[in-house]
Formats: sequence, structure tokens, C-alpha cells
Amino acid sequence: MTTKLISELRRLYLLNDRRYDDATLARHLRGESTFAAQLAGDGYTRAIVLDFHKAEGERHWLRLCEVANALQADLGLPAPAVSVSGGDCYRLWLSLEAPLTTAQAAQFTALLHKAYFEDEPVDPGRTSVELPPCLHAATGLWAAFINPGMGGALAEDLGLEMPPNENAQAAFLEKLGSISGEVFEQALAALQRKHADALSASASMTASPAPASGNAPAGSIDDRKADGGGSSSASGAASAAGSLLLKDATLEDIVRHLHARGIEPTFRHVLKN
Repeated sequence: MTTKLISELRRLYLLNDRRYDDATLARHLRGESTFAAQLAGDGYTRAIVLDFHKAEGERHWLRLCEVANALQADLGLPAPAVSVSGGDCYRLWLSLEAPLTTAQAAQFTALLHKAYFEDEPVDPGRTSVELPPCLHAATGLWAAFINPGMGGALAEDLGLEMPPNENAQAAFLEKLGSISGEVFEQALAALQRKHADALSASASMTASPAPASGNAPAGSIDDRKADGGGSSSASGAASAAGSLLLKDATLEDIVRHLHARGIEPTFRHVLKN
């Protein structure tokens, strides 16, 4: 049983350098000796792992689902594996068909984080993590790959009380594919465009508007009444409170004044109870 599971872990996530022999991995998977596997070597890696830490209202599970769906719908990537850590987080596991430089993987992670889950703490340069299934030493719970359709049921504990079935773990993994080099480049380019668009939009929103033209001081009505019945408030009344000026002005006075300042008024009739 362990042989099939180890084979799938090697196919998806481990470099082909055999730094961990089958016996070492088997002890880890049986919970006899848990260790953080080094996913990178000589500056290359075959896996990207994203953490979603426990939050109120099961937001960690909802956020993971949003990101997992975006990876597939927006970026065209194959479905990632989902796991519970046995500690305080869910994890998404992205498999790379060919090794990427750790710098490329970190860049991709950082852009993905910026685009989809910026409020979640992340370490783009992390390259070591405990491979599921394994026993979490601090909590006594098991890390395990899980069926994404059942993940919400584990949102509270984020681990299993009993060791998972190794055949079932292997079955979860054997259905998964890896990200080809071409697909990765396309996804990276899409994230870069998304980031550039976000920067452009932010710059547009923060640009200061040009000051409105016009000589009339703010809060005053300079125009005189045009109905022949006398003038509006004298110019000296500009220093009075705005409510008094508006009280003495006609609707036409107000509209002309706002137009002079480049403001298009909108009037709304309010129904009183």
C-alpha cells in the first residue's frame, strides 16, 4: 500500500534526486518519524504549496475554494490537491511537470497571493513542508489529502483523529495532473497582466482631481435675483453661514452658481412621513 502512495508523491511533488528513500518516506507516512520534506534542490522545485490558515466563520475553507476555482477557471491550471495540515491550516498542492527555479515559483506564488488572497499570510520562498499523510506532533492529529467535496466538514479541526487509509490517499493523487511548462508560462503571464491592470486602476483612483474653475468664493451666491423683485443677499453676506445664504437664494441662483463652479446639481424629492 505504501509503495503506491510513495510513487504518487514522487510523481507529483518530489524531485527525482532520491534524497528520501522509500523506507524513510514510509516511516513518515506511518507517523513513526514526521519530518518536513525539502521540495527544492539546486535551486529547482516541482511543487508549490499554499496555506490557508484557520479563520472565523470557516473563511479559510471558503478562501481556499475561491483560489482553487480561480486556478482552474482563470488560469487554466489542473486541479490542485487539497489537504488538512493536522495543525492550523488547509493546503493546496500544485504539481509542476518539470522542475522550475525556486525564483520562478516564488514569483508565481507572490502574484497569485496578490491577485486572490492578499489578506492571507504567505511565504513565497518556502520550499519545505510535511508531506501528507503524516502525524502532526503538536496536535496528535493527522495531516491528509482530502476529497475537496468534503473539506468543509474539517474546517474546525483541520486534521484527522485516525490515520487515513493509504489506498484512499493514493487514489486522491492518481487522478491529478501536473502543470506543464507551457501552461505555467501562460498562467504567469496572466497574473502579471492582472497585477499591471490593478496597479493602473489604483493609480487612476488616487490621481488628484483638477480644481474647479470660477471666481465665486465657496459658500456664497453672487448672482442677483432676476425676477425684478430686488436683489439676493448682499455680497457681504458671503461671510454668513451657508444655510442663511441658501435661505435667501432662489433655485435659479443656486443652479447658476453650481454651474459656474463646474458642478451639475441633482435634485431629489424626499417624501415626508
